[in-house]
Amino acid sequence: ASRFWKGLQKAWGTRLKFSTAFHPQTDSQSECTIHTLEDMLRSCALEWTGNWDDYICLVEFGYNNSWHASIKCAPFEMLYGRKRRAPICWDQIGERVIEGPEMIEVTNAKVAVAKEKVKEARTRQKSYADKHRRSLEFQP
Repeated sequence: ASRFWKGLQKAWGTRLKFSTAFHPQTDSQSECTIHTLEDMLRSCALEWTGNWDDYICLVEFGYNNSWHASIKCAPFEMLYGRKRRAPICWDQIGERVIEGPEMIEVTNAKVAVAKEKVKEARTRQKSYADKHRRSLEFQP
C-alpha cells in the first residue's frame, strides 16, 4: 500500500486489508460486496462492448450511489451527507473539498452512524430469519 493509504489508515486507527471472494479470511460483508460488484461488472461487460475494466468507474459510481438497506441511504450520501452529482455535472459545479483533521473527524462520525445502521439491519434480518426457525430439543 502507498504511503498515503498507510498514513490515512494510521490517522483513522484502522488497518487496510485486501480481500478476495471465496478466501477463508474474508468476512461476509466483503463477500457480499465483492459478489455484487462482480455481478455489476459482468452485466456491463455483457451489455456493452469492450473490456470490463473500461466500466470499473461506472460500476463504482453506481454502487456508491445505490440505496443500501443496511444504512438506509447510499454509501456516498452516508459519508458526505449529500447525494453524489452525476459525472456530467462535475465540470459545471465545483465540488466542496474537506481536508485534514476535519475530514477524519467528520468521516469517523459518519462511519459510527453507518456501523449503527448495519447493527440495526442485522437485528432486523435476524428477526426475519427467526420467524422460520424451530427450536430443536435433543434427548441424551
